[in-house]
Amino acid sequence: MANGVDHVGSSINALANEYHTIAHNMANINTAGYKRKVNLFSRELIERMSDAGDDSLPASQVKSKASIDFSQGTMIRTDRPLDLAIAGKGFFVIETPDGPLYTRNGTFHVNPQGQLVDLSGRLVGGVDAPITLPPNVSELAIQVAEDGRVSADEAFLGTLKIVDFGADEHKLVCVGENCFAAPRDVRPAAVEEHVVRQGYQENSNVKMMSELVDLISVSRLYETNMNLLRKRAENSRTILGVANG
Repeated sequence: MANGVDHVGSSINALANEYHTIAHNMANINTAGYKRKVNLFSRELIERMSDAGDDSLPASQVKSKASIDFSQGTMIRTDRPLDLAIAGKGFFVIETPDGPLYTRNGTFHVNPQGQLVDLSGRLVGGVDAPITLPPNVSELAIQVAEDGRVSADEAFLGTLKIVDFGADEHKLVCVGENCFAAPRDVRPAAVEEHVVRQGYQENSNVKMMSELVDLISVSRLYETNMNLLRKRAENSRTILGVANG
């Protein structure tokens, strides 16, 4: 009995985590470059319940599988010179004191030192060095070619560093602020073919209708497991009552 209750309790916790994952996705539906998080626990649980032939929870544990969906989001035209989007594979590199981070959010700015930075003020990586604008050059004068070459007033300023992780992409770890970190054993490679689109943002790849369907499914499974837990608690009290006379 205790083992069964433990299984139900684990399922409830996993479903609660999945609920929060879906809610987080929905909250970021308009966040530039956001990549939806995927938790397949509920789907596997439904499959196990179907295989069992009834609505009871299967005896075997169901593993919670979390991952990140790196599929392309839609391109939104903004006409802002420092809104950049990558069409296809690749990540912008963000330089930090703790090492490089990687993002698809190309909403950039210029700091007081003339350096290209992200929304948190961190330097945007360049192939040879961070991109720096000469004094008195307006952001409106910045031109970014499809290969990532940055220029202003016909002066070459550098090339954006854009990298990819190939088959190791799934190993990237979300570290917040729409950025990812790579484990020590995962090395980025330069992207051979990519297209940088200036004046565009890559929108989140979250699809609201799909998230709503998943949210309803998780909510129903959560309710089912809570009811099952209550029934087992009632049965335990009944057995104890009989045993105590």
